[in-house]
Formats: sequence, structure tokens, C-alpha cells
Amino acid sequence: MPPVEQAASGARSLSEVHSSVGTAQMSFWRRMFAFAGPAYLVSVGYMDPGNWATDLEGGARFGYRLLWVLVMSNGMAILLQTLSARLGIVSGRDLAQACRETYPRAVNLTLWGLCEIAIAACDLAEVLGAAIALNLLFHLPLLLGVVVTAADTLLILWLQSLGIRTIEAFVLALITVIASCFCIEILWARPAAAEMLTGLVPRLDRSSLYIAIGIIGATVMPHNLYLHSALVQTRHIGQSVTAKRAACRYNLVDSVVALNGALLVNAAILVMASAVFFNRGIVVTQIQQAYVLLEPLLGTSLAGILFAVALLASGQSSTLTGTLAGQVVMEGYLNFRMRPWLRRLVTRALAIVPAALTIYFIGEQSTLQLLLLSQVIISMQLPFAVIPLIHFTNDRSRMGGFANPAWVKTLAWSAAAVIVCLNGWLATLAIGGWLDQAGNWRTLVWFLTVPAAILLLLLLLWVTLEPLVSRWTRRFGSSPVTLPPTAAAEPLAPVYRRILVPLDHTDLDRLAVSHAAAMAKLHAAKLFLLHVEEGVTSQVYGPESSTAEVEAGEQYLEGIAQVLRDQGITVEAAVSHSSSPRREIVRYAREIHPDLVIMGAHGHGRLKDLIFGDTINPVRHNLQVPILIVRPGKI
Repeated sequence: MPPVEQAASGARSLSEVHSSVGTAQMSFWRRMFAFAGPAYLVSVGYMDPGNWATDLEGGARFGYRLLWVLVMSNGMAILLQTLSARLGIVSGRDLAQACRETYPRAVNLTLWGLCEIAIAACDLAEVLGAAIALNLLFHLPLLLGVVVTAADTLLILWLQSLGIRTIEAFVLALITVIASCFCIEILWARPAAAEMLTGLVPRLDRSSLYIAIGIIGATVMPHNLYLHSALVQTRHIGQSVTAKRAACRYNLVDSVVALNGALLVNAAILVMASAVFFNRGIVVTQIQQAYVLLEPLLGTSLAGILFAVALLASGQSSTLTGTLAGQVVMEGYLNFRMRPWLRRLVTRALAIVPAALTIYFIGEQSTLQLLLLSQVIISMQLPFAVIPLIHFTNDRSRMGGFANPAWVKTLAWSAAAVIVCLNGWLATLAIGGWLDQAGNWRTLVWFLTVPAAILLLLLLLWVTLEPLVSRWTRRFGSSPVTLPPTAAAEPLAPVYRRILVPLDHTDLDRLAVSHAAAMAKLHAAKLFLLHVEEGVTSQVYGPESSTAEVEAGEQYLEGIAQVLRDQGITVEAAVSHSSSPRREIVRYAREIHPDLVIMGAHGHGRLKDLIFGDTINPVRHNLQVPILIVRPGKI
């Protein structure tokens, strides 16, 4: 049995893929609606302010010549997002988890770092886009607007607390606003259909390469591959081949519809820029410039307002993608969970600081170039996400009968080759340009850029060739996601009848269970085992969550319960989903009315409590029952 199947075996088995949400007897359209969601959350990342920058400059400088790049990159996005969804559905792993269980720790840390850079670059684009929109609509200074964008952290956390349907409705409303604004803009611009068709003929030269790679980076976003493979697992899917195949089919339709919608938005921006600016010989160097020029060129004051409203909606919708993707990447690569508000603040700070410094020292005219640079950075990180994804979905030991057929492999590797070649070409031109302009600093620039480029190239070669040498590399890699063994220790003197034992899947569980088992045996007490899932998918989808780690956690909890039942102890096990374990523990305790709570203490200091959260003290203050706190070495 393949390792991933072993991890999932024994988990909840559903005969119908939609049974958990009552879709087994539904029509195709109602099933489609049940599956709809993940692809739309992902698609907002394909129409963020970074796309605006590349599409506006591409259309204004080159007319319709780069329209084919948009179509090609959207086809690549559909292919790669479909592979990402397939990986999550079939293997029960998101892309970051699959990397963690396959590659050595040093490689995983490097890939995680590169992905965090890409997420920060994406967030940078969202910060600048929202700040520019606020400036255009309300005349807020750009530097102040950048600082104000930190407040959207509260919006994201509030939406997450309302559940997935609220988030999906919010995202769809913003997408509708963006699409409606540009439909009106296109009608006013009146582009020539014949000229648009010429833009579908592939043409590329040195002058348009930078923008072309920026378009690819803005369209095929690496962190969306991680995010999609996690979100699709939140739909309850049966373990049968038929159920998984149906889930793959519905998610394919969902991806095609959502991403083609994003293509239409991007194409509308490029076509509008071509029709309004290129045909008049106007070079757009700032998004603000496009806003100012639209009104006189189209002959209506509403043109600029619609443009700014769509830009603001774009920034707010795409910020959801970066937030969720950041949590998925951190949890997947590092098995590390940070409080959502702190994770959001860290990500946003990494974007606000460079944006504020650039605007302060260089001026507001630097925003468009900063947006373009952010998209090129994202594109440069793409190969490190795309190549592992292709390897994993090609692997029959991981995917079984869902492994990529020959024609999909050909398309996937062709897309990867295009991405790698274009990025290699750009990197060579960029480093050469920096060295030519360095003057007396040439040696320093060489030592800062060339070795880094060589190391990244070697890492890319290693990731590409890893399956050929996996016999040696996996010997030093991290093992698949595992949970600590269960055990119940010798009895201690008990005094209680109904005992609540919150578990967090660490070695401290053994201490807590040992104390609880001893008391239960002597006083015929009933044990209530509780685990709170607080991963990103659990926070968003709640009880509908179904990932490999959630299922493995349920197996772990049930394994402990069975060991205790074999000893004659009455046990009730429960799994809850919440972003706040302490709040969920208090809620569950008030529901079952225990007369004792047994919890493990990690001994965090104040800084770690800030990062990881402090559970014991809030539980102690909110429950009027005795609490036994166990620590390592105290049993």
C-alpha cells in the first residue's frame, strides 16, 4: 500500500462523494454548486493589482501583441491548478505537505523561504493596488494609504469567522464588481476585433520579454498551487475510486469556469489599454496615469471612477488568497501553526515596509515598476512549485490510477519548460544589465547575484532530478506526517467521575491520558477526549474539513480511545474545528459538565505564548472545575 493510502486508511469512508453535505441525490447543477468554491477563492489571485500593472503596461506599450501570452498563461494555469486539485483529492496531501514528506529538511526550508518571498511579493502588489485605489477615490496620500491597508487584516479575520459561504459570497461579489466595471470600460473603448485576433499570434522579443514574464507570474501564481491542493480537501470525498473521480471531474469544471473568468478580466484590462493608450501613442508608466487619462479619452467622468472601484475590489479580493496560502505553506512545510492574526500581520508587514520605503525615498512614480517587479519575483519562484507538483502527480505510488497520462505529462512538462526557459532568459538579461550599470560596484554586485543564481539553479536541478535519486535522498528526508504513539500509564489515585482530556497530538498527550486512565479505572469514571483542529482549512470550512492531517488526527484520537476501551474504560472522543482551541474547550466543557479537566503544559514563555497562543490560563479562568496540569518529567 502506498504511504499516503496508509495514512488515510481507516479514516471516515463515505460511499458517496457528497454525502456529508447532503448532495448524494442532487442534480448535476446542485452538485456543481456544492463543489464550487475552492477555484473561485483561487481565481481572485489571478486578477490582483499585479495583473493590472502587467496588463496595462503590456497593452499600452505593445498593443495586442501580448494577448497570446495571456491566453497561454491562462491555459497553463488551468492545467496546473487542475493538477493541484487532483493531488489534494487523491493523495490527501496539499503540495507543501507532499514536499515535506518527500524532500530533506534543508530543501524544504529553502522551498518554504522561496514561497514566502512569493507570497510577500503578491501581498506587495495588493498593498500598492489598494493604496492607489484609495488615493484615486478619496485623494488619500499614497504613503498613508499603504499604512491604512494594514487594517484589512481585521476584515480577513472577521470573514473567516463567518464561514466559507460568506467568504465565497464576498469574493463573488467583488469579482462581479470588477467584471462589470471592465465590461463597461470595454464598451466605451470600442476595440477593433480584427486587431485583437492578431494578438493571438505568438511574438516575443527582447523588449517585451520582461512584461511577458510578468504576465505569466501574475497569472500562474505559485502559492495558488499550494492553496488549491488544500482547499479541495475540505469537501468530504469518499475513498472509493468512483468518488474521487467524480470529485476530480467537478473540480475540473469549477477550475475551468473560474479561471476563464479571470482570463476575461485580464484580457479586458489589456484590450482596454491597447484601444485607449497604444492606438494614441500614450505610454502608461503609472496606474494613476491610466485613471487620469481614461476620463478625457473616453469622454465620461465615470470611466476613471469605475477603474478605481475595480482596482480597490481587486486588491481586497486577492488579499484573501495570500492570507490563506501563507497559512497552508507554513503549516505544510514546517508543521508549524501561528495565530491567524499574527500570521496576517507578519505577511502584511513584509509587504508594507518595502512599499513605504520605496514610495518615501523614490516617490509615487515608482509604484508601477514596483508592481511589475513583484510579478517577476513571483514568476521566478514558479518552477520550484510547478516541478514538484508535476513529479507528485506523475507518481503512481502516490496517485495510483489517477497518475498523469502521457498526454498530460507532455503538456505539464512543456509548460514547465516554457516557464524555466523564460525565467532563465530574464535572469541572464537582468544580471548582465546590473553588472553593466554597477560601475565601481561591479565586483560586489557579481558576488551578490551570480552565486545566488547558481545556487538556485542547482536547487532547481536537484528538485527536477529528485525522483531519479530518491533512493538516496529520501533516506535523509523527513518522514511522512506521523503522530506520537499512544500509551496509558500506571494508575494514580483518582478522585473524579467525568474527566475531560483535551489532546493536542504531542508527547504530552501520553501524560494526560495516563493520569486520566488511572483515575477512570479506580473510580469508574468516563473519559471525554477532545481535539480541536485549528488548521487553515478547519478555520475556513469548520466541520466540512477533510484533509489528510484531519483524518490522521481522527485516527489518532480513535486509536487512543480504543486502547482505553480495551482496558475497560468508558470513552467518548470528539473532534472540533475552530481557530481558537481555548474557546472550543470551554464550550465543550460546558456541554458535558466534567468534574475534572486534565491538560498538558508546554512551558511556553511569554513570547511563545504570543506566537502559539496560551490555552491553559483562559480555560482555567472560564471553567469552575478543577484542572490538573501535567508537565514533562512530572509523572
